[in-house]
Formats: sequence, structure tokens, C-alpha cells
Amino acid sequence: MRQRVQSFGSFLAAMVVPNIGAFIAWGLITALFIPVGWIPNEGFAKLVGPMINYLLPILIGYTGGKLIYDQRGGVVGAAATMGVIVGADIPMFLGAMIMGPVGGYLMKKIDEFLEDKIPVGFELLINNFSAGFLVVALVLIANVIIGPVVQAFSNVLGAGVDFLIASRLLPVADIIIEPAKVLFLNNAINHGILAPLGVAEVAKSGKAIHFMLESNPGPGLGLLLAYWFAGKGNLKLSAPGAAIIHFLGGIHEIYFPYILAHPVMIIAMWAGGILADLWFVITGAGVVATPAPGSIFAYLAVIPRGEYIPVLGGVLIGIVASFIAGTAILRLFPLPAASEDGEEITEVDPAVVPA
Repeated sequence: MRQRVQSFGSFLAAMVVPNIGAFIAWGLITALFIPVGWIPNEGFAKLVGPMINYLLPILIGYTGGKLIYDQRGGVVGAAATMGVIVGADIPMFLGAMIMGPVGGYLMKKIDEFLEDKIPVGFELLINNFSAGFLVVALVLIANVIIGPVVQAFSNVLGAGVDFLIASRLLPVADIIIEPAKVLFLNNAINHGILAPLGVAEVAKSGKAIHFMLESNPGPGLGLLLAYWFAGKGNLKLSAPGAAIIHFLGGIHEIYFPYILAHPVMIIAMWAGGILADLWFVITGAGVVATPAPGSIFAYLAVIPRGEYIPVLGGVLIGIVASFIAGTAILRLFPLPAASEDGEEITEVDPAVVPA
């Protein structure tokens, strides 16, 4: 069982790690050109939505299919990913990590079945049409079934966060918030659930803790520092740049692939987030508005007078706790060398392919 779990984790990592450069590019464009960015530009800001909704999921879907069945599997996996993208209203990274490998695996099996049955001279025609028919079927299934299921799963996570807040279990809410963030639901949670609650609280007391539950940049910085200190390969080399984009630019999405590459690292985020939120509750910390984007500079801009130690103390606790936990995890459960360097896995056990 342990070997199968490790194999599955390595497969997920191999889908994400080769595409980290694209994630960083998207993070830079977002940090620079959105209306609250460093160099606001309405034209360039239009790149942000299409990149996160289409480019990045399709890259993951292509990589997942290619791991199973080389370029032919990658093409089918990328095309199948369009079904879940159009079938949902959120960035469909989880759907891409399902449809990419499934598309590659089915294409491989179809080719194996037809290998000795194709008449001489018809190989190219039949190969192209078999891929085309498979893509049509997968796109329709993904659009009607997979996309809505993944969206419903995301909605359940959001409702769970809302329940924990209503039950006054704010630190425990991080158990749901962090995995949901990694699935790129951070904006839905922050602006759809936490921000309205925070606005109502600010009207009563002049500050709200709700704004800090998702946007705290401390745990993410600690995670990236742990990768820089104890990681290996491309994840280690790219961590410093990602840390700058995350902590100073406020683009939290930049560290999500580092967790997807090694899912056990979510424990480090829980350590940093829960302890930071506990500090916020004990000290009665709060800010006056949503820090947008969630950078340290945005935090400084919305801290009420006299609240700097409670707020910044929580950020610091998040950094230290996630760094210590992340470093320990990377020492005890290091990623395989191939996953750390983003190299392809050529042999994949179908039993560990998500379906």
C-alpha cells in the first residue's frame, strides 16, 4: 500500500513539475498587471483569466496523457481536458489531472487493440479517426459528468469552511481552506465566503479576522523556504523566485504546484495556518479589508492602528511553523529524483492512474 501511494504521488508530481515555469509566468503577469498589481495594465491583465482557466489545465492534461502514452496520449489528454474546463466555472486543475491520464490510457489501449487489425495503407487514417472519436467521447463525458462532479466537490469544501466559521472553530477551518486553495479555489473561498462575513464584522467592530484566514502569506512562504532549504532539483531551484512572487507580490497560486508535486506537504500548510489562526484568535487580531493581493505590503496597508503585532505576529508564526514542518517532511519523505527534476515517468502502473 505504501509503495502504491508513493507511486501515485510521484505520478501527480510528474504532471505538475514540468509545468512550473508556466505557473511562474502566470504569477508574474498577475502580480504585475492586475488592477491592484505593481504595474496595472488593462490589456495585459486580460491574459490572467485565459491562462489560469485554459492554458495551465491543458498543459497538465497534456503532460498527464504524455506520461501514459507519449505524444499521442498527450494530445488526447489535452483535448479531453477541454471538456472539464467548459463544464465548470472554476480553474479545472483537478479535472485535468483526471482526464489527461485517462485520455492517454484509453488511447493506448485502443491502439493496442487495433494494432494487428488495420489493413496495410490505412494506418494513418484509422489512427487519426480513432483518436478523434475518442476525444469526442471523452470531451462529452468530461463536460457532462466529470466537470460538474469536481465543481460539486469544490462547493462542498466551501460549505465546510462556512460551517466551521459559523461554529467558531476558526483555526480548524484551515484544514479545509488549505486543500481547497491548492485546488485553486482560493478566490472563491476568500471573496465568496470569507469577505462577505468579514465586511459584516468590520461594520460591527471595525476589524475582522475573516480576511486573514485565506490570505495570510506566512505559511506559503514557509513552505517555499522549506523547499529551498531541504528540497532537491527544479523545485529547490525555483523556490526562491516563487517565494518572492508569493510573499511580495501576493500571488499565492505560485506555491500550489509545490504541494501538488508532493501532497504530503499540505501538512506543513496546516501547521502554519492553524497556529497562525490560533494566534489571531488569542490576540483578537483583525484587518479592515481584504488584503488583495495577499502580499505582505497589502497586509501592511489594511492593518488597523495598534494591531501590527497581532497581525504580523500571525504572519511570522505561519512562516516559522510551515518551514519547520515542511523541512521535516522533506527530510523524512523526499520526492523521488525523477519527480524533483521534472523528468518523465515512462512506466506507469495503470492501477495508480486516477479514473
